[in-house]
Amino acid sequence: MTIKLSDLDKLQLLRGASDEALFAEADRIRREVYGDAVYLRGLIEFTNYCRNDCYYCGIRKGNRNLSRYRLDKETILGCCREGYGLGYRTFVLQGGEDPYFADAPHGGAVSDGDRRLCDIVASIHEEFPDCAITLSVGERSRESYQRLFEAGARRYLLRHEAASGELYRTLHPAEMSIENRKRCLYDLKDIGYQVGAGLMVGAPGQTLTHLLDDLHFMEDLKPDMIGIGPYLRHADTPLGKSSAACAQGLDKEEKLKLTLRLLAVLRIMFPYALIPSTTALGTIDPNGRELGLKAGANVVMPNLSPAEVREQYELYDNKICTGEESAQCRSCLEQRVMSAGYRIVTDIGDVKHE
Repeated sequence: MTIKLSDLDKLQLLRGASDEALFAEADRIRREVYGDAVYLRGLIEFTNYCRNDCYYCGIRKGNRNLSRYRLDKETILGCCREGYGLGYRTFVLQGGEDPYFADAPHGGAVSDGDRRLCDIVASIHEEFPDCAITLSVGERSRESYQRLFEAGARRYLLRHEAASGELYRTLHPAEMSIENRKRCLYDLKDIGYQVGAGLMVGAPGQTLTHLLDDLHFMEDLKPDMIGIGPYLRHADTPLGKSSAACAQGLDKEEKLKLTLRLLAVLRIMFPYALIPSTTALGTIDPNGRELGLKAGANVVMPNLSPAEVREQYELYDNKICTGEESAQCRSCLEQRVMSAGYRIVTDIGDVKHE
């Protein structure tokens, strides 16, 4: 089920016409569908290698100042074992589009990279059959997505970033396209994955019209999960170095407010969706994740990655990666969630469609 809002309604809400009423309605809807439950996802950032050169991302292949790492299968399984002992029943394997795990171009013969990634997924599925495996490893062929599904993955996160082709081209190199990104999302949905889309809020050059394009696209896609967060610069990226791009962007407070408004609008439009309160929200404001929960989010994704590599998965500057962000600090996390008026739930947390 989706709730229809006119474009005028969406624009007025995003401009802050009635924040208090907006957040109250979003919270009412999430409680109607999911109660006060906040679902845990154990995040494993298993590689920061990437073949792409996106203009905003700190792990872009052109960043020569980044120390690269790649976790092997046994280390990944060790992260899962630790998380399972802590009560996590969903593991999210997130990484750049690492050539070591790449699929064959144009859906050709099975690549060594596909075999490696499928082996990791199958091993997790075999050892933890009562857990959900979520992948966030970028654009691949339909055949590769099918193989990963057969290996045991059931959820896939792929933020579309900008449904507008015009804005997408200002954020990505010419070899990437919103058409292929959308193709991936529809392929994933057709295969049977629970699919997650999403975007950055407050990216340089982004307007409210662009956000309307994103909402229209998601109305058509009907994603099971929606991940949004404020755009945060990284100094070793073209956008991070561009004074013009910095001048175009919103300030920190404006990005926080707009992100929370969009989060609430998404909850109203997609009552069933699983929506995380992201690390980026916690980075832009110390209470950002609590504010996200109060605006309609119902998922948190603490970090299960080995402590020694967390700082190297640096999508943007000053990313929080230790302390209460870590999956090991369950009591800290539970206290923060309770302070916002919700409770941690440790089950698998599937999407609740009507």
